[in-house]
Amino acid sequence: MAATDLQQDPHRIREQREKVLEVAIGREVRAFRKRKDITVADLSAQTGLSIGMLSKIENGNTSPSLTTLQSLANALSVPITAFFRGFEESRTAIHTKAGEGVEMKREGTRANHQYNMLGHIGANTSGVIVEPYLITLTNESDVFPTFQHSGIETIYMLEGKVDYRHGDQVFTLEPGDTLFFEADAPHGPEVLVDLPARYLSIISYQQNS
Repeated sequence: MAATDLQQDPHRIREQREKVLEVAIGREVRAFRKRKDITVADLSAQTGLSIGMLSKIENGNTSPSLTTLQSLANALSVPITAFFRGFEESRTAIHTKAGEGVEMKREGTRANHQYNMLGHIGANTSGVIVEPYLITLTNESDVFPTFQHSGIETIYMLEGKVDYRHGDQVFTLEPGDTLFFEADAPHGPEVLVDLPARYLSIISYQQNS
């Protein structure tokens, strides 16, 4: 069935959602079992469920009843709701169309460097914030003193060529090159070798940084 047919078929959509739920429950059951360091055979003995049934549950191949889930929850010493956490947690995705990145003012913009933010994901359960930028250096761009900030930064070169400083090292970046570094060390473009130059800069840092 084509993707367009699936989108128009509520029955197939429900089936797909149920399958995702089964897989999520199975993943949680396996994780809790391994956390308690017990085998499938041990869990079978504690719950009265067959090894074959437990294998189907952990692999997401069957939809366990509430009674079965309650037995598993008791054996694993977790609330029954714990099996649904992976399914219920929201996941963030941000789609930015070409040319629609928001132009930002950052420290580098004082040198006429153009920063376009491609999206922003605020702190998740780990407290990490991620900011991706598309940075453009043109003939009007100036080289500026290095700057530093908290977090980890990844640069992926798309176009042009620059000599990029990080601490006491200088790296020549060309299309396809990646530079991954701790951003609290002084860093920034030092020599604009081939312009225009464009690169992706992805910065991640703790919320309280």
